[in-house]
Amino acid sequence: MSAGVGAIILVGRVLYSIFFVRSGWGHLTKRGVMITTAEKVGLPFPYLAGWPSGVWLWTGSASIVLGIWPDIGALMLGAFVIPAAAYFHRFWTIEDPAQRRAQALAFYRNVEILGASLVLFGMFGWVGTSLRFAMTGPLTRW
Repeated sequence: MSAGVGAIILVGRVLYSIFFVRSGWGHLTKRGVMITTAEKVGLPFPYLAGWPSGVWLWTGSASIVLGIWPDIGALMLGAFVIPAAAYFHRFWTIEDPAQRRAQALAFYRNVEILGASLVLFGMFGWVGTSLRFAMTGPLTRW
């Protein structure tokens, strides 16, 4: 992989991770609100919506940006959006059209993020140690 392509992929890795760094900050600094919201929607272990989720998101983001097992970081972020979509963005249960539309957008954003996470996982495993600007490369190999 050329340095130019590696740089473009690095920019993409950083841009992809910004969303999760911001979200992780919210989970760390507003953990009480996150836990209360998780309780309201019936998340089985609402405590996890507080600081553990923030640490999870930051770890996955750092993994992707720094290239420390970035394939695992991609799976971590993809795994996060599954319960987020299933518990927090249940648009099909909402009557108000504006709220329903907002939650549908958030739900499908999470579906898109899951798709992108799977693409990154596959790409990191396929590229292997050829990934430029990475500290370790992927844990998996294709």
